[in-house]
Amino acid sequence: MFNRTLIISVFVVASCGLAYELIIAALASYLLGDSILQFSTIIGGYLFAMGIGAHLTRYIKDEDALHRFIEIELLVGLIGGVCALLLFILFGLSSSPFRVIVYSFVLVIGIIVGMEIPLVMRVMNQYKTDFKELVSKVLTFDYLGALAVSLLFPLVLAPKLGMARSALLFGILNVLVAILTSRVFRAELPNYKSLKWRGHGVLLILLTAFFFANDWTEKAEQHYFGDPIVYQYNSPYQRLVLTKYKDDVRLFINGNLQFSSLDEARYHEALVLPVMENVPEAKNILILGGGDGLATRDVLKYPKVERITLVDLDPKMTELFRTSAELTRLNDNALNHPNVTIINQDAAKWLEQSTELFDVIIIDLPDPSNFSLGKLYSVPMYRLVAQHLSPKGMMVVQSTSPYFAPNAYGSINATLKAANLYTLPYHAYVPSFGEWGYILASREDAFHVPTSFQIPTRYLDEITTAQMFNFPKDMPLRTNVEPNHLNTQILVKYFEEDWRKAISQ
Repeated sequence: MFNRTLIISVFVVASCGLAYELIIAALASYLLGDSILQFSTIIGGYLFAMGIGAHLTRYIKDEDALHRFIEIELLVGLIGGVCALLLFILFGLSSSPFRVIVYSFVLVIGIIVGMEIPLVMRVMNQYKTDFKELVSKVLTFDYLGALAVSLLFPLVLAPKLGMARSALLFGILNVLVAILTSRVFRAELPNYKSLKWRGHGVLLILLTAFFFANDWTEKAEQHYFGDPIVYQYNSPYQRLVLTKYKDDVRLFINGNLQFSSLDEARYHEALVLPVMENVPEAKNILILGGGDGLATRDVLKYPKVERITLVDLDPKMTELFRTSAELTRLNDNALNHPNVTIINQDAAKWLEQSTELFDVIIIDLPDPSNFSLGKLYSVPMYRLVAQHLSPKGMMVVQSTSPYFAPNAYGSINATLKAANLYTLPYHAYVPSFGEWGYILASREDAFHVPTSFQIPTRYLDEITTAQMFNFPKDMPLRTNVEPNHLNTQILVKYFEEDWRKAISQ
């Protein structure tokens, strides 16, 4: 009975230990920018802290090992359980040293978690367990617990419960382990009653926090986003937040603004209209990204368009913009148009499987803020896209800001050229974003700057369009930058450095 309880404890504590690590890394990437740096430093720091914790157990006497293990379970359950909730709240406080707080949690939780397994092994050893069997059982259930949480966290817990509630759930599991262990070994614990009441007290705190977590995180996000939040959802791919203040509806993905309804017409007309006017007979259109349907809306205004294929990874995104009355008014119900086919799949994988050719390809993907997005801005990706262009076809790429991220913008242009495409860079002023960049690309150098448009416009005219293709002296096009190859992903580095510098100025 004793060994069985301890083996169950090993399985649970291994699951919880890895869960805290994953939650903090994912949350830091969401709040600070998703990059390999966040995961590498947090995972590395966490493992280092676990080593410290394992070393510290040498100073615990054998006769105190069981008692200290139970206390550690209560402590890691409390701190690990509330860590995500506190990080959400503290992020909204601009005065808080957020990065220091994140790594403080990593260090403290890592040290405590690092003490768990050595103490369990010492307790089991006291019950005359064969050493080989002891090591085999502990490591087996340790690794099984890690496997379980590594599958459950991204597939079930994060999208269903969110970061804060997932952390609280694992904190509750740690406390239940402490309560179960203290009950089973109560005859050997002179302070059993004290441990019992402390365990139930911590459990009550975590259960209360779990019940109110969504309300508290919503208030924290409300402070961060400013405007009232009208919708929020954790999909398996991203966190979607919609805010609304008076007539201004805004979409945020992973905390980054995607559009404001007050000026999105500027962004989308600049994205769609120049490429459509360059291919006046375009009938078959491909849109990669653009799950909000706003680019689709503008393409549908062209009378010769017969078919639009929209490929967006997240089905929750396209469902939201197909079903919400507020949002379908914004995109003119474009995603429910009979000529529009929606495919929820990774853009690169879909292109590899498809053999279809398109007259116009519009790439409206999120900025290359991480390596999974950076691959969609790579030389192999653009070569793949080019294979789907009809003989006179043309593509356009949203390309981040040439003013705030000039090296990233220049790298995207260099990447398109490295894919054997001719390019024509341009930009537009969107008040919500500032100067924003786009690049036309084609197999032929046959671009022209439109002087008129086949459809009514809200923003573009001949003068405004001409200005878009002129880069002023304080925003020159960078040419001394490298193209983005998969093995280097230099674009992600450019993007992070550019925006870090822009924010610090």
